[in-house]
Amino acid sequence: MIPKGIRPLFWTVKAGTLDPVSNPCCTIPRLLESGDDDAVAWMRKTFSQEEIRNAVRTERGLSRRSVHFWALIYRIPHEEVAALQPRPKAEKAPHPSEFYLLR
Repeated sequence: MIPKGIRPLFWTVKAGTLDPVSNPCCTIPRLLESGDDDAVAWMRKTFSQEEIRNAVRTERGLSRRSVHFWALIYRIPHEEVAALQPRPKAEKAPHPSEFYLLR
């Protein structure tokens, strides 16, 4: 159960329906990004250090500011942090006028 003071961070979830321990991939990033001291203290008490470190490493939805901070706190090299790596460029779709050239 999420403590009452932290529930506003989970405005998209009906109170009482989120089991934070079963959903660390949903809970930890939100607390890392928007949590205050109480939220972070609860997160550290609820989740293992490895679960938190894994979220810092893999979560691409964290802001650069947050991920730099948490990588520093947990001593994670920037090369291991997905949010700090360039995303592969998607292949550009051809412009409609180029379809004539493709024939």
